Amino acid sequence: MTSSQSPANQPQSAGLDKKTSAILSYALGWLTGIIFLFVGKNDPDVKFHAAQSIVFFGAVSVVNVVLSILGSLLGALGIIFSLASLALGLFALVIWIMAMVQANRTGGVRAELPIIGKFTAPYADRLASSVN
Repeated sequence: MTSSQSPANQPQSAGLDKKTSAILSYALGWLTGIIFLFVGKNDPDVKFHAAQSIVFFGAVSVVNVVLSILGSLLGALGIIFSLASLALGLFALVIWIMAMVQANRTGGVRAELPIIGKFTAPYADRLASSVN
């Protein structure tokens, strides 16, 4: 877990504090991640949470679509892909809850996602720094 040097409750341009913005960047997965990537562009912590949401939930969405397509093409063997899709959905649900709890607990300060943060953080850093 890393932190920046900006105040924990610095108001955002949309009138939301850092903690609320960080929590909401995970609320609807990659969709709110995109919104808060631009709304929170003055706060690097909020941008990081938003980018992390985009990277993780975007990847989950892509893998879920691929599993669905493979499952529909393989007929009877498709149940294996359906079960894998279900397991991925449950995993994403757990990470989603943990991410919002962690954003609340840390006050919106930059923090990697639980369990998979070390994999998503480098991509989130690049995405967050690319938006000005």
